[in-house]
This record gives sequence, structure tokens and C-alpha cells, in this order.
Amino acid sequence: MKEYTLEELAQCTGEDGNPCLFCCDGLVYDASESYHWRKGRHHALHRAGADLTEELKKAPHGAQLLERLPVVGRLRRG
Repeated sequence: MKEYTLEELAQCTGEDGNPCLFCCDGLVYDASESYHWRKGRHHALHRAGADLTEELKKAPHGAQLLERLPVVGRLRRG
């Protein structure tokens, strides 16, 4: 499984032909095909290309919705 640095993840904003990736709890998800993540944004609250672990803990829906998205890697710490 690919390991992403925060710098690599920051390039994956879903814009300019880049994939729409974000991290939650150390896993990197690909939301490129998700209607809810058009242009790298989720309901104007969250932006792709970042570690959204803390933000998604406050989301009105549970983490089970992440299971709908493919996991494409892990976040490399340090």
C-alpha cells in the first residue's frame, strides 16, 4: 500500500486533473468518483488534500460512510 507524506497528499486536491484524496485515522481515501466530493470539496466544509481526522470526528454522519470510498494508501508520519 502506498505511503503518502502530507506534502504529497496536499497535491491531491481533486483539481487540475489531480485525484481527490484525504486522510482519516492514518488511511488515505480516494473520493475522486464521489458526487459528494466534487472539485475536492465536501459540502463546502472539508477540502481534499489534507488529514481530516479531527474534522471528520465532528461530522454529522458516522465514519461508516468512509467504507464506501476506496483506501489507496497510508499517511507516513514523521
